[in-house]
Amino acid sequence: MKQEKISGSIRNNIKIGSEVEIVQKNHQRSGELTTGIVKRILTNSQNHPHGIKVMLVKGEVGRVKWVLA
Repeated sequence: MKQEKISGSIRNNIKIGSEVEIVQKNHQRSGELTTGIVKRILTNSQNHPHGIKVMLVKGEVGRVKWVLA
């Protein structure tokens, strides 16, 4: 079964506890994605062209590319 992916550039799509795929700062060139659960939403604006910045439960910080639904 294929998971639906929702854009990570709109803040309203992201909730604490959501499963997301993020790109960490050191992986921006390669585009490597890290999957995890949102602990904190760090971006205050309603949208961001590169993705809303979040902190995952494991401590990684990055911009959300996709919200997994």
